[in-house]
Amino acid sequence: MTATTDASTGTPTGAPRFHRAWLVAAITMGALIAAAGFRSSTGALLEPLENEFGWSRATTSGAVSLNLVVYGLTAPFAAALMERFGVRRVVAAALALVALGAGLTLVMTSAWQLWLLWGFAVGIGTGSLALVFGAIVANRWFVAHRGVVVGVFSAASSTGQLVFLPAIAHLAEGPGWRWAAGLVTAFALALVPLVWWILRDHPADVGTTPYGAGPDWTPEPVTETRGAARVAVDTLRESARSRTFWILFVSFWICGWSTNGLIGTHFIPAAHDHGMPAGTSANLLALIGVFDIIGTIASGWLTDRVDSRYLLFGYYFFRGLSLLVVPALLGPDVHPSLFVFILFYGLDWVATVPPTVALCRQHFGAARAGVVFGWVFAAHMVGAGVAASYAGWIRTAYGDYFAAWMTAGGLCLGAAVLCLLIPRRAGEDGPGDPEQAIGEPVTDSM
Repeated sequence: MTATTDASTGTPTGAPRFHRAWLVAAITMGALIAAAGFRSSTGALLEPLENEFGWSRATTSGAVSLNLVVYGLTAPFAAALMERFGVRRVVAAALALVALGAGLTLVMTSAWQLWLLWGFAVGIGTGSLALVFGAIVANRWFVAHRGVVVGVFSAASSTGQLVFLPAIAHLAEGPGWRWAAGLVTAFALALVPLVWWILRDHPADVGTTPYGAGPDWTPEPVTETRGAARVAVDTLRESARSRTFWILFVSFWICGWSTNGLIGTHFIPAAHDHGMPAGTSANLLALIGVFDIIGTIASGWLTDRVDSRYLLFGYYFFRGLSLLVVPALLGPDVHPSLFVFILFYGLDWVATVPPTVALCRQHFGAARAGVVFGWVFAAHMVGAGVAASYAGWIRTAYGDYFAAWMTAGGLCLGAAVLCLLIPRRAGEDGPGDPEQAIGEPVTDSM
């Protein structure tokens, strides 16, 4: 049955009351939360691991950096694999790999095992369940309210913090960090059969159309026959000729630096340096996740209505200002000024994702948007990995995180300016701009 659409609201009319797209969105959200669970636990587990094994902050931060870099670099190839072999198969395998990596940490005894399990196994598994996965599902299953759906998926990483981080911190301080790793293992394993049962690659697989699709909607032709790795590499080569791609790439690199790399990894130990108990700082980090759910969904709503370039300018500019004042706010207790920072920073945490996804689609076309965003997201996580190691080195060398906060704040202000240089429309990058061509399906001539 083909749904018609209310022209004023974009809401389907004459369609079943409950659309399958919302069930697919729910299981997608669950998978994204599972991926975020173990990744968000690293900040709470650094000190327990150091205390038990005698490892240095450089060693544990290095494992986190490897995890973040592998996580990011996996995303574009995972997107290409989803296009070729199907979303359901890739997601189920990724959840199993997350469970394997998290579960084997229970018996590790050496630092190289931490790097192998956190860095590669969990990095590859969670990288396959990154926001690229959410962007692909949103593009395939939704026409109406696509920006809001991307915002909800983006908030999943914060929801993972909200759901898991306080429990992980409590378990790490009580029974031990192995109980925390076991919690993530069990949750990821429980999701595998649900993903296989509910998730589908395309609406047509269950005889329906995307939510909000009009009566004249037809699926985009699938003419790609190249291997997943070649698709990912060719898309990078083609999109790299665009100024817009490099602005999105650099700005999202800075986004990762200032979120997962610095706050996500080092906020708890940085607050502990100022006398704040780990449980309190973990609760504050989880509170950032609460506010980010609101902020990111609101950002998705705004993305459907406001120029994405201006949204990105505002997000990066105010994030930069907030990071510059963090050293003056941290202390043994939670003062109102610190709570204001938590509120503001939480609303802005990953609000950058919906407008970035929208710009990838606008400038590179729906056929390539998932893989292009995969490379942009890879920059995000490489930036996060560099920041995690950089902040750990700053702490080791100088005894505090002051220079790390200042660096992140300055980078965010620079990203704000960069976003204003993005052309208003595809094709305005200058002579020979490749963007519109990239948006078209490509057939393999070989």
